[in-house]
Amino acid sequence: MVNDSAPAVRLRVITRDIDPIDGVDDLLAVTDPQDPTVWSRRGDVLVARGRAAEFGSVDGADGAHGAREVSAWWRDIVAAAEVDDPVGLPGTGLVAFGALPFDVRADVRRAGPAPTSFFVPRVIVGRRGARSWVTTIVDATSDAQVDAEADAAAAPPERVGFGPHWSATVGPGALTPDAYQRAVRAGIDAIDDGEVEKVVLARDLAGTVPADADLRRLVRALSSSYPDTWAFAVDGLIGASPETLVTVSHGTVTARVLAGTIARGADADADTAASLSLATSAKDLDEHGYAVRSVLEALRPSTSSLVAGEQPFMLKLPNVWHLATDVEGELAGDASSLDLVAALHPTAAVAGTPTVAALDVIRRLEPFDRGRYAGPVGWIDARGDGEWAIALRCAQFHLEARPDAASPTAAAPIPFTAYAGAGIVAASDPESEMLETRVKFRPIVDALA
Repeated sequence: MVNDSAPAVRLRVITRDIDPIDGVDDLLAVTDPQDPTVWSRRGDVLVARGRAAEFGSVDGADGAHGAREVSAWWRDIVAAAEVDDPVGLPGTGLVAFGALPFDVRADVRRAGPAPTSFFVPRVIVGRRGARSWVTTIVDATSDAQVDAEADAAAAPPERVGFGPHWSATVGPGALTPDAYQRAVRAGIDAIDDGEVEKVVLARDLAGTVPADADLRRLVRALSSSYPDTWAFAVDGLIGASPETLVTVSHGTVTARVLAGTIARGADADADTAASLSLATSAKDLDEHGYAVRSVLEALRPSTSSLVAGEQPFMLKLPNVWHLATDVEGELAGDASSLDLVAALHPTAAVAGTPTVAALDVIRRLEPFDRGRYAGPVGWIDARGDGEWAIALRCAQFHLEARPDAASPTAAAPIPFTAYAGAGIVAASDPESEMLETRVKFRPIVDALA
């Protein structure tokens, strides 16, 4: 449990405008090549390095914790911080990044859920529109350090050149394609038995990258190939998610629900036919309806004037079509984006309906813990505003396995795991669902290659 009596870390935060940074490579060069921190979409980018404060580092809150516990810790950090931020844009001032587990309930039969990662970097460089800035965050109890960092706050941040190109090895995980189809059949049985109406089942791929792999190259490949997604790298979790869990900006709350997927066609006619097939699919429309209702029910207590599109629209990505619905409302009260994450996660889009029963089915049928896959990933600022996506189209790199450069085993590769899932309803076909996961693996697998 989190020790609520532990004193909050007292941070000094200094944000200053810097000369505009145009190139993505120039921004990525700021972050750690082997443990990058990146948040990017449509040219707006945050990159960071270092740790000024970290959830669990002082109060012993190691392991898996949900957004409610993290939110309480964050409020203490914000209350104690000294923030000097004349820039005042989203992503400036005191900012923390997080990647939270899909399921915080430990399973003794497995390795247990991935630990919560939530931290305040030491340096953040951002770009939004035509403006760029640097934020320096230091321990406010050290006056000498604060003075030195304040003098350097507006200086150009240090950059590290890209390492050589690399490619990954990728193979089957714990749930092979055939085993996944058996799991889908078992999920349909659970639906027929009345246990759930919908359950989202995932399968995994396992692989390795070279020990000295510059993981910024993977981020760059994903952000350039999928610019309309949230490209992210947080504590070894790297991906490009098309699904917004929730954003909060100056009192406005938005979310995007994706449920229902079909592969893009090979030519224009086939692509039109694929889009029409998805738009008229009763199975996919039912699945989408479950997901939209779960988001609306979760957000209503914290919002006013909450609205959603009456019918889903077709979202076109380079590899798939999705059924999509945008949700928007106004924040009621003082809830932060993390509080809304706690209310929303897990949605029907990544778990199922009813949620508690669907989680039980997932634990029973998936022979692994999902870790941070399908969990919340994003950032929050001192006002409580932030941007949070669902961690999809991603891979978790197990950075704890990275050897010390001076070790004789320095050449040992670094393992990673990637996941993709599909929503199972009564009308699901096991082979079609398996093929859907194959399409969803494509962004991360292509980028790894």
